[in-house]
Amino acid sequence: MIEIVVVGLGVVGAGWLLRRKHRARVAAGPVPGIPCMVRVPAGEGRWRPGRVYAEDGAARWVPQRGEAVELPGGRATGVRMPSVKEGISIHPGSRIVTCSYDGDGDPDRGGSIEIAVMPLDVRELLAALPQAEAGTP
Repeated sequence: MIEIVVVGLGVVGAGWLLRRKHRARVAAGPVPGIPCMVRVPAGEGRWRPGRVYAEDGAARWVPQRGEAVELPGGRATGVRMPSVKEGISIHPGSRIVTCSYDGDGDPDRGGSIEIAVMPLDVRELLAALPQAEAGTP
């Protein structure tokens, strides 16, 4: 009988803690930015988690650790599904958007980046990084 009371109190306590945490998250509101995994430069290196922010018309990627990467003049050059090998590192249902960006007059600072986002976030990412024209490299 005592065991049933102890288990019941444990369940009630866990429910109270979970409900309190849920209410705190709802009160905090949505987190800004687009959650993603990024590989810099495109096709090389490892996938790193972070968020893409598109404020004041300039996009930037902020990793969970490290410094932010500004994407001046960023434009999306392609959207594709991840390969089987990439699907091991990132979510296999995600979409990979390949982007190129300028280096603010310095060609050594420009480059390419691959951003993996979930399918529902692709439209928001493409609004932040417009599609490149067919004649643009």
